[in-house]
Amino acid sequence: MRKKNVVLENVPVTAYAAEGKALARIDGKVIFIEGGVVPGDVVDVRLGKNKKDWAEGKVVNFHSYSDKRVTPFCEHFGTCGGCKWQMMPYSLQLEYKQQQVADHLSRIGKLELPEMSPILGSKYTEHYRNKLEFTFSNKAYLTDAEIKANDGEIPRKPALGFHVPKLFDKVLDINTCYLMQEPVNLIRNTIREYAIANDLTFFDIRQQEGWLRNLVVRLCTTGEIMVNLVIHYEDKANRIALMDHLLKTVPAITTLLYTVNPKKNDSIFDLEPKTYFGKGYAEEKLEDFTFKIGPKSFFQTNTYQGEVLYKVTRDFAGLTGSEIVYDLYCGTGSIGIFVSRQAKKVVGIELIKEAIDDARENAAMNNVNNAEFYAGDVVDICDDAFFAHHGQPDVIITDPPRAGMHEKLVNKLLEIGAPKIVYVSCNPATQARDLALLDEMYTVEKVQPVDMFPHTHHIENVVLLKKRANK
Repeated sequence: MRKKNVVLENVPVTAYAAEGKALARIDGKVIFIEGGVVPGDVVDVRLGKNKKDWAEGKVVNFHSYSDKRVTPFCEHFGTCGGCKWQMMPYSLQLEYKQQQVADHLSRIGKLELPEMSPILGSKYTEHYRNKLEFTFSNKAYLTDAEIKANDGEIPRKPALGFHVPKLFDKVLDINTCYLMQEPVNLIRNTIREYAIANDLTFFDIRQQEGWLRNLVVRLCTTGEIMVNLVIHYEDKANRIALMDHLLKTVPAITTLLYTVNPKKNDSIFDLEPKTYFGKGYAEEKLEDFTFKIGPKSFFQTNTYQGEVLYKVTRDFAGLTGSEIVYDLYCGTGSIGIFVSRQAKKVVGIELIKEAIDDARENAAMNNVNNAEFYAGDVVDICDDAFFAHHGQPDVIITDPPRAGMHEKLVNKLLEIGAPKIVYVSCNPATQARDLALLDEMYTVEKVQPVDMFPHTHHIENVVLLKKRANK
């Protein structure tokens, strides 16, 4: 059973585990399975990792299909790295996500939990994202069927689409993506067609050659559309011709920028996007709050569910107008501004200075006069002098990245000892780890999962912590 390259035959899939992997049990051994399977499927699995008590593998053959399956709606399903749960009805996706949160909090956190509220599903299961990033490549990823159709030859063709999972240099050419409303497909396909027709070069990540690198599109509920074209080097004549063609073809674009990226990696946080058309940013709304979003700003990528998430956060905070709220990992200030009307004062802290600049601008735009934002590390900033100036927090809201909170920050929260902590997480596993560390001083009072990303295994979770009476 522990040999390599073992194929297990006729494996009945029974459930889902963490990270979207399906689960089966053979003679007491747990098998984690990748490959678009649904509980109820019976499959053959080629094992990769094979340990004494567990193994991991990929599906190589289906014997029978679950009656719970639905037909995926996207032509790129199974090859593209996103929307891996399209073969499951949305109600079942939510069921497994709810279970994932419960499993993480109980098994990793080993916490005493209240009854968990039912997960809040997304109003839209297609066209729900407000931002997508596409990659140019001079080597399109080809499926086995495409290679077979070319008699085994692998033709060179350019691509504009998404990176194929675990293949950093292969990009799947995307025709139609259902993650964002139109005109996102029109924008991407217009650029690709023009580039091919005019012999514009697509980037080669291995050779670090080629002109066109990335395309970032943001579509706001306000109707504003911001497009940022990332190029490897300046080529003014071709750039202007391409951008003019795009604006003529897609006149709905409200802001068009370009960014020159001569680096080996695709990150643009240290680069300066330049505005070619429009005001250089987009505006988005949550309730009646307006937020300025620049080409490098972070903002919740599902606006509709972002509003739901923030409402849960505000509700859990239980503000009456007299509380001082500390908003940690505040980013561009969206949560702090969202709860500001119910708070006496909001203090936002974020490591990235540019985000704090945006937060201050967003507060001013919304006439929020009771919020202040500071750039730096919470562990360094929150000293006695800071508390003496701003006051001790009555409520702390923390919304860390997927890695969760640094242990030093967890210790800082224990030192501060605020009566309430509202922990917003995009990774219940690291959230559970942090909650276990906070358990000595805090009890879990409420748990509310929120689904931000239909057809994926990702899940957001909000937890209300209250300080123990004897602490």
